Amino acid sequence: MEKKDASTDDGAVAHSKVAKTNDAKMRQILDGARAVFLADGFDGASMNDIARVAGVSKGTLYVYFDSKVTLFQALIRDDRRRQAEQLFQFDHDDDDIAEVLYRTATSMMLRLCSAEHVAHMRMVIGAAAKHPEIGRTFYEAGPQCGAAKVAAYMQRQMDAGRLRASDPQTMAVHFLQLSQGGYAKAVLFCVAEPGDLKEIERSAREAVDAFLHGYGGAAGKQ
Repeated sequence: MEKKDASTDDGAVAHSKVAKTNDAKMRQILDGARAVFLADGFDGASMNDIARVAGVSKGTLYVYFDSKVTLFQALIRDDRRRQAEQLFQFDHDDDDIAEVLYRTATSMMLRLCSAEHVAHMRMVIGAAAKHPEIGRTFYEAGPQCGAAKVAAYMQRQMDAGRLRASDPQTMAVHFLQLSQGGYAKAVLFCVAEPGDLKEIERSAREAVDAFLHGYGGAAGKQ
């Protein structure tokens, strides 16, 4: 197990202070960490290698993060935040629910079934058994956060009378699970190739049709 340099302060405390004033350095570290984790996996990655690829000293790295686990958690939060900002940008006033949901499902699946994201997912699954906090971080920053954004959209559409009244959180989970269908798991377990646009579009269309069959109001029924 690697130890931090004795000259550095506690990484967890320093991280919260420094990150606010030096975003460029934080981005440099996270980009370097991402490259090392994707190349070597969680277990194979070392703080020495991350510091080298990021172009910072090991002492500087430990000022930001006191362990590889906390660094990986920060990377997860950063990646999932940026993903949510890109994927869940709903036009709440667009009354063509089918098209809005289709675009959302398609863009989400293009991301989830990309080679890089699949590699990241496998890494998280492999690390979570030994470090449950990694699994919790991924779930909270990824699926849970995404479902909350979708639920907010569902609530707006129910308020507008475009979807039948139901629990918005349940609706969000159903939509997200339908959108992933069988293709996402097939890619995760190496049964299908990542990034198959034709399969993604087919899965997205079927997901929207199934969702609106169950939840569509007068305006949402196909």
